[in-house]
Amino acid sequence: MELEIYNAFVKAGVPEADAKAAVESINREIDKRYALHATQLATRGDVEGVRRDVAQLKAEVKTDTAEMEARLLRTLADMQRWTIGSMFAAVGLFAAVTKIWH
Repeated sequence: MELEIYNAFVKAGVPEADAKAAVESINREIDKRYALHATQLATRGDVEGVRRDVAQLKAEVKTDTAEMEARLLRTLADMQRWTIGSMFAAVGLFAAVTKIWH
């Protein structure tokens, strides 16, 4: 591309030194613009890093979910024990009170 631009300037009557300087100036501006946007471009390394992060997060979520499920099951079992125990105690208390009144 540089050579085509240079040749176009020379054919248009621009002195060679000026044509060369213009081409170099255009290249510098293109490089500046590319450098400005290069930080926003995703690379393969970025994508691989994101994939690793997602895989790690998925593993953490699975672990956390399994832990929460185990805690929930323990809590439900505790609630059942207390409920059944309380029911037996209430029935026993009711039987004792009934026995006393009669």
